[in-house]
Amino acid sequence: MKHIFIVNPAAGQSSAEDMVKEAIAPYSDYDCHVYATHNAGDATAYIRTYCENSNEPVRFYACGGDGTIIEVANGIHGFPHASMTCFPCGSGNDFVKYYGGKDNFANMKALLDAEEVPVDLISVNGKISINVTDFGFDAAAAKVMNRVRKWPVLGGKMAYFTGIVVALFTAMRTKCTISADGELLNPKGTILLSTIACGKYVGGAFCCAPRSDNHDGLLEVCVARPVTWFTFIRLARSYAKGKHLDDRRFAGIFTYRRAKHIKVESPKNIALCLDGEIVEGNQFTIDVLPSAIRFAVPKRCMNCAKMKEELVQNEETPTLS
Repeated sequence: MKHIFIVNPAAGQSSAEDMVKEAIAPYSDYDCHVYATHNAGDATAYIRTYCENSNEPVRFYACGGDGTIIEVANGIHGFPHASMTCFPCGSGNDFVKYYGGKDNFANMKALLDAEEVPVDLISVNGKISINVTDFGFDAAAAKVMNRVRKWPVLGGKMAYFTGIVVALFTAMRTKCTISADGELLNPKGTILLSTIACGKYVGGAFCCAPRSDNHDGLLEVCVARPVTWFTFIRLARSYAKGKHLDDRRFAGIFTYRRAKHIKVESPKNIALCLDGEIVEGNQFTIDVLPSAIRFAVPKRCMNCAKMKEELVQNEETPTLS
């Protein structure tokens, strides 16, 4: 198998390319290559061109953050001879938190020998998301985060929290309707936020989909109705820790379903955030793409994920509505 490391020089530290080359240097018996991207979208274009011109088994390594992961996922989608994994170099690593976090992907030998598992994808009007698609409050915060991420003080690791503060004044109520497998989830036509997930985490610190299984052929759909600032502050800690589906104090706030097909409609354009990428429109068709790609997971992470899966299967499905 060929191993191609897709490095995003703009993700995390500026020496990411050198760091990757140093990490793979001891493993000359593996067929490893490094490709540094030039701009947004370059990773996807490079991978698709490569896969169209070669049928040999190949694994692509997203060496960056969540933005690099989604570009690589878009690149390999539709090519059965290609798989992917992640060698985290970026500041945002929400997707790999599903498997215990970025430290579990830091051992290069374990990563090169990692087992490949099927992973579902999310299709949003034909665009691909691998982790979480969200809208309402979350998307408003993400838009601000993208704008300030390189600012001093307010940017960097503080960028998402800066977005939250701005969203508190601008995005406490979004007009739209959400249907999951034909069931209308918000008859009043407004939301605080909604997340549609294959992964578990969003925004660097928020466990929005604690019961997610990213290869069960279903999407985790969570809708929060509009609330006051006081109630928002009360639920924020519970939401961040992934306790919101079990906290009965908020049973009237959250509606949770597992579904294959979701429709979102709004009287005017709204923003959706697809793993950090903002798209806008007033009608969205969202579908699960079961086992759409293969993702290589080190054995240590596999054991952790299997234990979590068994716990989820033994839990009762929440009935918050």
